[in-house]
Amino acid sequence: MNFSKKIIRLIGITALFMCLAGNAFAMKETYNYMSPASLHNAVATNADVAIVDIQVADEFKAHHIKGAIETNAYPVKSTAETDKLNAAFSKLKDTAQPIVVICPRGKGGAERAVQYLAKKGIAPYRLFILTNGQGGWPFEVESE
Repeated sequence: MNFSKKIIRLIGITALFMCLAGNAFAMKETYNYMSPASLHNAVATNADVAIVDIQVADEFKAHHIKGAIETNAYPVKSTAETDKLNAAFSKLKDTAQPIVVICPRGKGGAERAVQYLAKKGIAPYRLFILTNGQGGWPFEVESE
């Protein structure tokens, strides 16, 4: 194989590697989800699970899952909102409990809360998002 063919081959392999590496880094982070039925069963059987509710205060007061820790951190975009998660973090950091994050629809706010809690040191395998959030909860709720 002559020198120019080796260069072309090396460039091709490098380009392929760059494409694959770029796609790997562009992949969206994955999250653990818990179904409403699974969480309902955990609550009904007094399983050792922590429920961190990030809904705003008015929504939390109107409807929340029994035993939920109120944080009012939604939408978890500012420092003031992430600071609201610190109280929940301090209660949960030294436990082994699974943690289920509740937001209005189980999307961006919950994802940001999970990212924040993981960054603070909670193992990602312990962190779950309630599928479809509070809006998808078909079971009884508490209100104040």
